[in-house]
Amino acid sequence: MLFPDPPAGDRTALRFPEAELSYRDLARLTGRLAGELAGRRRIAVWATPTIETCVAVVGALAAGVPVVPLNPKIGERELTHIVGDSEPDLVLAAPGTELPAALAALPAAPVTLDAADLPSPPAHPEPDDERPAFVVYTSGTTGPPKGVVLPRRAVAANLDALADAWSWTADDVLVHGLPLFHVHGLILGVVGPLRRGGTLHHVGRFSTAAVAAALDGGGTMMFGVPTMYHRLAADCAADAGLAASVSRARLLVSGSAALPATDHERIAAATGQRVVERYGMTETLMNTSVRADGDRRPGTVGLPLSGVSLRLVDDDGAELSDPDPETVGEIEVRGPNLFLGYLNRPDATAEAVREGWFRTGDMAVREPDGYVRIVGRRATDLIKSGGYKIGAGEIENALLEHPGVAEVAVTGEPDEDLGERIVAWVVPAGEPPIEQELADHVARLLAPHKRPRVVRFLESLPRNEMGKVMKRSLR
Repeated sequence: MLFPDPPAGDRTALRFPEAELSYRDLARLTGRLAGELAGRRRIAVWATPTIETCVAVVGALAAGVPVVPLNPKIGERELTHIVGDSEPDLVLAAPGTELPAALAALPAAPVTLDAADLPSPPAHPEPDDERPAFVVYTSGTTGPPKGVVLPRRAVAANLDALADAWSWTADDVLVHGLPLFHVHGLILGVVGPLRRGGTLHHVGRFSTAAVAAALDGGGTMMFGVPTMYHRLAADCAADAGLAASVSRARLLVSGSAALPATDHERIAAATGQRVVERYGMTETLMNTSVRADGDRRPGTVGLPLSGVSLRLVDDDGAELSDPDPETVGEIEVRGPNLFLGYLNRPDATAEAVREGWFRTGDMAVREPDGYVRIVGRRATDLIKSGGYKIGAGEIENALLEHPGVAEVAVTGEPDEDLGERIVAWVVPAGEPPIEQELADHVARLLAPHKRPRVVRFLESLPRNEMGKVMKRSLR
């Protein structure tokens, strides 16, 4: 069951700036909605960061109907593709929401919060573990977005593995301001606390002040992406009161992209807190994490979660028998956390899964104690220069230690002599530093062959809504 034995009575399940719901009222609302949705093939949810989105998702899951979360900022072309590919029977949205023209042909229904006169919900039969729970669409960086079909088995097993790693219990109040259309904010950030019987406190639009107030108000955990933690690091350094609020959290978790080591250290210095990083993908949910009781080591994503098998393979797909911190391989994973496949794309599914192992496309090294350190994506972050395989991530972390660098992204570009040369795209912290100074800085910290051969200065880096740098835009 996705939501076993939820707490009864007035205990708060969901708290948003404009509304909150107890577990009793949430059960009544979602029970009514489940009755209305039973038998549908798929349901689309216009996933605004609102309490109505949570009710819609939980109601559909209670009915055993797969949820297709829709990014409310999505472009017209992508939305048309997703609706045509997933063919939902209905779209659910908060009352008064103006839906785009691409959804005009789809029946729509508002999600209301009036639970005063509703009876206790009837019991609904629990769907099979292999039944799809979500169809979450990828970002479509290499073509039209693909629908990742996630079964109930993967969601339940992965959330329980995270609970083990993070000592996550019903006593925890999770604080975040993440979008609710993807794995991080929706599956981990909404289904996660409800499965534990705890509370989600969503702050709406993220701000460091809102997060601090929520942590002061009983919050015990925080989820965020690196751009959020970057702002938190700066504001905590400048505001002792804010730092004190953050220091009260039991656990700070960062994901969706690598958190620079400099931000790790700034947060630790200001608050005494060490941020936990984890690593996952839409197709696999979470694969690894630093444990709450483990070594919170900057630059690593910890150990494989319970039930997850992880290996590194070479360019030919052969497992690296004795990986070391200098041997880069591609991550492959298998376990109960894996998706069922890409909707309507058996070809893409067959290409991504090899003998039960999912080929992530992420490159990593393994520390002697088993900790995994991601060095980047094979397609955009693995640079083959002068006979070496070089991960962009470690160069980026080294450059961020230079006082003249505020933000940076590292890519490779063709070079007749080296094969690829290393290019650093730098947002300067004030007056741009001398290019040779940055190259020497990297050579001193890492190795001469890892220094950038080209430095280009920008006012800002292109990022998506989850804070990931869109490196293809830099090229």
